[in-house]
Amino acid sequence: MQTSLPGLHLHHLRRWLVLLAAVALFSACGKEKEEPVPQGSVVLALGDSLTAGAGVAPEEAWPALLASKTGWAVINGGVNGDTSAAALLRLPALLEEHEPVLVLVTLGGNDMLRRVPQAETVANLEKIIALIREHGAKPVLLATPQPTLAGAVFQHLSAAEFYREVAEERQVPLIGDAIADVLSDPQLKGDPLHPSAAGHALLSEKIFEELKTIGYVR
Repeated sequence: MQTSLPGLHLHHLRRWLVLLAAVALFSACGKEKEEPVPQGSVVLALGDSLTAGAGVAPEEAWPALLASKTGWAVINGGVNGDTSAAALLRLPALLEEHEPVLVLVTLGGNDMLRRVPQAETVANLEKIIALIREHGAKPVLLATPQPTLAGAVFQHLSAAEFYREVAEERQVPLIGDAIADVLSDPQLKGDPLHPSAAGHALLSEKIFEELKTIGYVR
């Protein structure tokens, strides 16, 4: 017995399925990768204690480990306790001093902990992105997890949604889950808020792989 859909002939259905497949293929393949960043290039890691490496030696923090993986000169611009507003204030001097070609932005965690209005955090991140581009560098946004009781109890943290919104609005590559994945595992944490040396090692690997996907690493 032949099955039919009301008002839709079989050949129309086939054409529709082919069209859907084409759209899906275009969505998956249509976005071009970024140009690789050569070895020896200066890259700035702008962030708070997650970048500074609170609780671990400087050489154990993910920026130093990323430098060894990529051959880049990664400047650790992390400051413990920094908010997006504080980082925005010190960013011009960092850009002038180091002239990076790429800036990895890992901010917002302290904003959330201090209950800074989300609109302020978003505005600061957008200003940071604009400033980076004005200096001829390319920004990459790293999302930090939303601090929730459920996430801590069930060891399943997830990135705050506003990072994705900023990334889409400003057309910035986003590394969305790396930090949340690491901080969801108690065995990878040195304290309730920060990765251990093992956590930083895994975080550097995750960031490296994401940068390969984006195209900045070969």
